[in-house]
Amino acid sequence: MTQGVGAILAFHRVRDAAPAAFAPNRGLEITPAFLEATLDTAAREGFALVTLDEARRRLAEGSAGRFAVLTFDDGHQDTLDVALPILEGRGAPFTVFCSPGFVERRARLWWLELEEAIRRLDRIEAAGLDLPARTLHEKAAAFDRLYWRLRAGPEERLLAETAELARRADVDTEALYAGLFLDWDGVRTLARHPLATIGAHGLTHRRLAHCRAKEARREMAHSRDELEARLGVEVRHFAYPVGDATSAGPREFALARELGFATAVTTRPGMLFPAHAKRLTALRRLSVNGAWQDAGTLETLLTGAPFWVWNRGRRVAEAGLSA
Repeated sequence: MTQGVGAILAFHRVRDAAPAAFAPNRGLEITPAFLEATLDTAAREGFALVTLDEARRRLAEGSAGRFAVLTFDDGHQDTLDVALPILEGRGAPFTVFCSPGFVERRARLWWLELEEAIRRLDRIEAAGLDLPARTLHEKAAAFDRLYWRLRAGPEERLLAETAELARRADVDTEALYAGLFLDWDGVRTLARHPLATIGAHGLTHRRLAHCRAKEARREMAHSRDELEARLGVEVRHFAYPVGDATSAGPREFALARELGFATAVTTRPGMLFPAHAKRLTALRRLSVNGAWQDAGTLETLLTGAPFWVWNRGRRVAEAGLSA
């Protein structure tokens, strides 16, 4: 009833990192050991690892058997250097959602800028807030409050406020971004790999629901077009940047259909059910969160029960509407 037919797992960074006392973005990275544990857990729970194209076929045809899809957002360098050898060892197919803006270092990683600025400052004045940030507790509270204040507003305000805060904190954004993302040669290496599928992730990783329709269409279409032109492969799948209900909704789901994407994935939590065959551009994912790197927790999530409670018994929904 709760597990459905499968799950799409979402990852970001995979690396061995020294634990930092102040790391509000810790949820976006896991260790190589936990990636291996995740694959072990999925296998033990009876999930066959398949491509997104195969998942789409199984949904459309109602095929029997539980499946899981592995997806990596943003196109980090460690997807190639660290995750790929683990995936090769298991013969595990995966999809990497790339943004040309990250490949070419022209898109903003505002959440990392925000973290680094708060790490350096003792007081945070931004977005109409004036917050103390001397202790670790104060810094964590300041990040949480400012992050969600900015997330609730327009994209341009979010980018402007974080840029100004980073400037005042003397954050070296070039150094902050150095080595994080694959360049075009790295993306081409993945595109040629038999286990890898390349998907689009927006031209500059903007939250599409906060953009005008014309700009949202351009972000989606041009990210695909540029990837196809650079890589010489068909790009059939899309991941909405940020991807929660405030960042992608019915308008974006319709745009993905109109633009001809075979699937498009959100970060709304949930499993896949047969009814998703009619909602292929609004697919839910299970985010593998670095804040809880525990196989037991992952086992619980793969039952689908927590999402059943979270979604109030809705198996498939768009913008909170039952389907």
